[in-house]
Amino acid sequence: MANELDEMSATTNPAGHDINVIGKQLPVRTGFGSVLFEILLWTGGPALIILFFNVFNVDYSNMEMFSSVNPKITLFLFLLVSMSPGIIFIFKKISAANYFRQLQQKLQADASNIDNYLEQRVRILENVAALVSKATELDKDVMKAVAAFRSGIKDTERNEASAQIDGAFSRLFPQVEAYPELKSHAAIADAMQQNSYLQKEITAARTVYKDTVTQWNTDIYEWPTKMIVASRAGYTTRIPFTASAEIKDKAGKVFF
Repeated sequence: MANELDEMSATTNPAGHDINVIGKQLPVRTGFGSVLFEILLWTGGPALIILFFNVFNVDYSNMEMFSSVNPKITLFLFLLVSMSPGIIFIFKKISAANYFRQLQQKLQADASNIDNYLEQRVRILENVAALVSKATELDKDVMKAVAAFRSGIKDTERNEASAQIDGAFSRLFPQVEAYPELKSHAAIADAMQQNSYLQKEITAARTVYKDTVTQWNTDIYEWPTKMIVASRAGYTTRIPFTASAEIKDKAGKVFF
């Protein structure tokens, strides 16, 4: 059999291909096969036992180990043991439901870390903007960005907020560079250093968040237990961090 992906003769794309995160949540769905699986866990064993005793006419009352036990009790014990897969599966589903609840809390904690660093960058932006505005006519868009973030960052707008903060800094620091007396200002120099540090911390926090999202998106499709639980709970895939178009455009440009 030939290679499905043949690097020697297959068609290639000379223009290359950029990657984008698809901002779509996919619901977890299970079909009739999963329902049938659960039914068989409960009924498959008992059906086989009843079939075995009826087809082969087994007289379990004459068996030495069951001779002193009521035949109906014996049959009940056999049926109870045969239903153990269904009972075990109930506990597995409870465990899976608890696991997803805990994983959601971890996702919240990871997202909160990102928000914490973003909030610190906003504070730095406020302080630097205030110092710069005293020395020069500051870009009005920068001040609008500062005012917008004073009320906090909404959970649903984390990516957009991050992009706007990046844009505000990109407009602010060139003005600092243009004025040597500002650039040498101790508070501004310290703020620029803190901003650089926070950018690295945000990148690390986003990586942790992305890993947790990947874990979630993988686990909800793990059939049978986790996928069945996720489907009945109405869970969907989660969207990892997405870089803004402005940042992606800058990443393709020459820096040095």
